[in-house]
Amino acid sequence: MAPPKPHPPISTTLPPLLLGTATFNTQYVSDPLAMPYRDIVSLAITHGVRAFDTSPYYGPSEVLLGTALESLMNPTSSASNPLPIPLERESIFLVTKAGRIAGDEFDYSPAWVKYSILRSLQRLHTDYLDLVYMHDVEFVSPEEVLTAVKELRRLRDEEGLIRYVGISGFPADVLASLAEMILTETGEPLDAVLSYGHFTVQNRKLALPWVTGEKKETEPEESASSPLARLRRAGVEVVLNASILGMGLLTNRGIPPDERSEASPLSKWHPSPPELRVACKNLAGITATAGERLESVAIRWSLQEWARVGAAAGVGVQVPSPVSGSSTAKVGATVCGVSSLDELDETVAEWRGVLSSLGLAADSKVDLSYGPERQNKVLQIVEKQLWPALGSWVDFAWDSPGPGYVNTRREEDKGRVPSDSIMAAYNQRKATRPGRDTGPK
Repeated sequence: MAPPKPHPPISTTLPPLLLGTATFNTQYVSDPLAMPYRDIVSLAITHGVRAFDTSPYYGPSEVLLGTALESLMNPTSSASNPLPIPLERESIFLVTKAGRIAGDEFDYSPAWVKYSILRSLQRLHTDYLDLVYMHDVEFVSPEEVLTAVKELRRLRDEEGLIRYVGISGFPADVLASLAEMILTETGEPLDAVLSYGHFTVQNRKLALPWVTGEKKETEPEESASSPLARLRRAGVEVVLNASILGMGLLTNRGIPPDERSEASPLSKWHPSPPELRVACKNLAGITATAGERLESVAIRWSLQEWARVGAAAGVGVQVPSPVSGSSTAKVGATVCGVSSLDELDETVAEWRGVLSSLGLAADSKVDLSYGPERQNKVLQIVEKQLWPALGSWVDFAWDSPGPGYVNTRREEDKGRVPSDSIMAAYNQRKATRPGRDTGPK
């Protein structure tokens, strides 16, 4: 039997809406340094969004997020604000990843995992990380995933650098298989699994058949083999949904089918086939006729349905009652990426509308135009128009990894970490803090 975990269940500490910062990267914007990343992070906190998801694979994302948070945790006084109130580290939830170095380069060795964590701590200006995933687990062997998860847990238990441990990836069945394997091999389930691109208007494979709405109160018998049900049986406490716009597929702008197009940075790396890009782009005309933007419909549908489905499947997080303030209900947790203040405002407004529809929001914070009537409208558009228009592309998922994939990290280089100041600084810190470093409580 696994020893007791050092922290309360993640379902009681993880906020239901996380700001994803994969968009703080050249894969989504031409110049991340020019985007208002400081203002986005500050506004998110003002809106009550206090969880942030990043990765060292996302270019400058960790550095930009860390810079924004550091300025809030150590604010500078000014004439207009002579006594600024610093943001407390304990009031936010920081999530990052390890193991993916580049597009086709992965290192899941204990030495690299530890180095990656120490580097993330430095970039994010923190002494601990709330949650760490092994990033895109389908690209390495199950044995490598198991070794890496064990190292994350060692960093949690022996050094106090991590609070919760999970995995992330694209193929939902692979996530389920690995979660089952980890439970079998270690006797301890994963705290969290991050699934992306598998609970969207276009691809619902993570949670079929719950999404059809046939049986909302009980688990449908035919769902026993679904990835979501398997994850829950593997003891996974929380399953998070990410990339609800299909990494740019479900937007008015869409993704050009020509991979050589200069119109969008996504066209060069997005793994979707050209035909799917065209099919999703055509949805924008349907939503426009209904007086809606495609991304608005896609965001609202995924937020609302995952809030419901995540709770029904038993993999949600607790949310407080707007009346008593006590944790009385669960909802599915979602990671949302934005690249502008307007996008953040829209996402938060939709989320508040979701909570209102579920009876979990304070009315004073909800724009009535985002309430239950809007939800019903969105459901009708998606079920009656968008799914029929997508036809055979509904629930299509591309292969990951794709054909011909080879890990470009040479065997002799796995575990070889850079000769920089990160390890030296860590060893010096340990020398001044002898004994087991249990981290924050």
